[in-house]
Order: sequence, then structure tokens, then C-alpha cells
Amino acid sequence: MLDVRRLRLLRELARRGTIAAVADALAFSPSAVSQQLGVLEREAGLPLLERTGRRVRLTPAAQHLVRHADAVLERLEQAEADLAEARSGLAGALRIGSFPTATRAVVPAALVALARLHPGLEPMVSETDPAAVAHALRAGDLDVALVHEYDFVPAPQEPGITAEPLYGEAMYLAAPQAPGAPAEAAADQRAVLRSHADAPWIVATPGTLCHAMTVRACQAAGFSPRIRHHVDEFATVLALVAAGQGVAVVPQLGVMGPADPAVALTRLRMERRTRIAFRSGAAAHPAVAAFGAALRAALPPELATADAAA
Repeated sequence: MLDVRRLRLLRELARRGTIAAVADALAFSPSAVSQQLGVLEREAGLPLLERTGRRVRLTPAAQHLVRHADAVLERLEQAEADLAEARSGLAGALRIGSFPTATRAVVPAALVALARLHPGLEPMVSETDPAAVAHALRAGDLDVALVHEYDFVPAPQEPGITAEPLYGEAMYLAAPQAPGAPAEAAADQRAVLRSHADAPWIVATPGTLCHAMTVRACQAAGFSPRIRHHVDEFATVLALVAAGQGVAVVPQLGVMGPADPAVALTRLRMERRTRIAFRSGAAAHPAVAAFGAALRAALPPELATADAAA
């Protein structure tokens, strides 16, 4: 009989590529991971791994087994959801991942509603870049998370992860305000971006979706941005724009609040879409479903709902 815990290790190896990365993600030692995978090979009766330098490569048999592991783990999630539903009342930890603007603008009101309806539930929020969410969910570090994608950076399909639409946001070009110039809607997004091709740009940290979004939007307009600052927090981005340090592309939640007269905002014809992500099979888990319902009820009215954004 194949051991589910070892199947999970094999699946993580397929996603992460090295035994060291699997060990780091799942709080094992590399030798323990190697030992467990060796046991799994004996259980399977076939070679599962091939050494290629410091990395290991999955054999065709192992790749087939990973697909079975995805299905098995999804069914286990469904079983856990059924058991949780049979219990009276929700209780225990719910580990939530969120990115900063959603953590500030949406999550607090959702947590208030969740505490009122399910006082035994203990939500635990960790700010997590959407690019890291799938690994954290599969590793069991998170139970549910908010992720986003942009028009120029669509979210990849992640094995073992399901995501449901939540809301959409408008995107803006933020630039130092010229005296007397009002905010405007972009008639030609490429022309608006190209008009700032020679300006210094403020972008997010390399490796994040926000960084890729700005770079790709500029490239689609025919130029590569001349990056001066790498900043992730949008309030700081806007402060730098107001100080004349450059221009930036920011989402609607990043510009909510009192307007800064030193910053000109131009509406762009692109969007950021936020989704609720969880392990496949966990959609019916009462705690995950309760958090999703609380989020939808807590959305600020100025945000497009999932239906409107679709």
C-alpha cells in the first residue's frame, strides 16, 4: 500500500525540483526526504527518481504517480471537509494568506464578520506574495489565500489548487501632478505609458507579479521601463511619485483614500483580478466556505464583484 505522506513528498519534489527545496518547505531534513522517497520506490516496485547532477528527475512512472497523488490528496481534502461539516460549530485555526492591499482594505471587515458568526474559529493571517501561495497551500502552511493576476500576467494553472473569482480592480498610472492637470481616463493605454517612457519608474520587487505586470505593460507599449526604485507597498510608491521620484502603475486598492494633490492618476484599460485559492477538494470545507462568504460580504462597494468583473 502506498503511503499518502510519501506521495505528498513526491508531489512536492515534482513542483520544487530539488530534495533540499522539499525539505525546506516541509520542515524535514534532506536525508529524511531522500529516505522516505526511497521507501516509496520500494513500495512502488519501480524506479521513481533519476539523478542529474545535484537535481533529481522524475521517471515516467513517477510522473504518473504524481497525477494519482493529486487525485488522492484532493479526495482526502473532501473527506476532511465532510468531517468538519459533521462537527457542531467551527473551531480551531484557519491559516489565511493575503497580499498587503487586500489585507488592509478587505480582510479586517471579513474577520469581524467571521468572529461574530463563528467565535470558535481562530483566523491567522500571514501576508504572502501570490507567487508563493500555491507552494504554501500544498505544503499545508496555509488553508486559504487571496491571490491576484493582471491582464499582462495571467495566473498559471497550479496542480492541486482551486481558485474562485472574488473581485476586480481598475489600474492607474500614477505620475507627478502637473499644475492644473485633472485626473483622466486613458483613451489609448499604450500612448499614455509611452508618454512616460523617458521617466524613471517605480516598480515592485523582482519576482513578484506586480513587477512583471509593470514591465510587461511597458513592453507592450513599445519600451522597457527605466527602473529607479523597487518598492512593494503602494502608499510608499505614491509618496515617491508625489516627491517627483518617478511614475508607477498602481491598482485601485492602492489609491483608495484621500487624494494626494501632488499625484496625477490616469485610468488605464487593464485590470487586476483577485481570487480565493485553496487546496482542490477543500471548497466545501466549512471554514474555507465561511471565510469566502465573509470576504464577499466585506467587499468595499467601489470594487467590481466577481460577476461584474468577469
